[in-house]
Amino acid sequence: MKKLLKYTSYSLLTLVTLVILYLCSAWTLSRLTVKAEPNTTPDISIYLKTNGVHADLILPVKTVFKDWSEDIPYTNTRSGDTTMAYIAFGWGDKGFYLETPTWNDLKASTAFNAAFGLSTSAMHATFYHQLQEGERCIKLDISNEQYQRLVTYIGHSFQTDVTGKPIVIPTEARYGQYDAFYEAKGTYSLFHTCNTWANNALKVSGQKACVWTPFDTGIFYQHRK
Repeated sequence: MKKLLKYTSYSLLTLVTLVILYLCSAWTLSRLTVKAEPNTTPDISIYLKTNGVHADLILPVKTVFKDWSEDIPYTNTRSGDTTMAYIAFGWGDKGFYLETPTWNDLKASTAFNAAFGLSTSAMHATFYHQLQEGERCIKLDISNEQYQRLVTYIGHSFQTDVTGKPIVIPTEARYGQYDAFYEAKGTYSLFHTCNTWANNALKVSGQKACVWTPFDTGIFYQHRK
């Protein structure tokens, strides 16, 4: 019994130490800044938006460089509203997206699989008429060339069919009338979360970002300071 208690204590101590190390690393690296590219022109406005946990990147539906409605049809949403001007992209764990509409629905198995990279990923696409800047929604003006890099990064995050189009996930697990889910590439884990994906998108497109962050707070800290 003493040996069992000893091993249990060591295991708990190791777990607590790892959690503290993870959180300390996340805080420290999220406060280290990757600087934005200098001397760029403000050609296109994009947005960073968070629901308090998860950060989305929001782009114009249509520009001279990309018409997202050709790949992400309005008809894949419940509303089918073709007047939407913006589209939000959020990459994440498929189990979280489709099986956890609220935190009360979270299963231990879903959390475990997501944390340790044991499940697949999905892209959540949501259309908006307009965006309201505020504490949870920040506008970024980027150059045409930076925008094209961002488009490429997002596009490469989708799984595609034989025609090169993103694969919609047939599901009723929607968040509203204007969204849909798509099969995505990559694996979610403690070290590569939805917010890590968004932070990497900022790096790719030459915007201010964190060195690394698993949380949305790191991204918004950089853009609020």
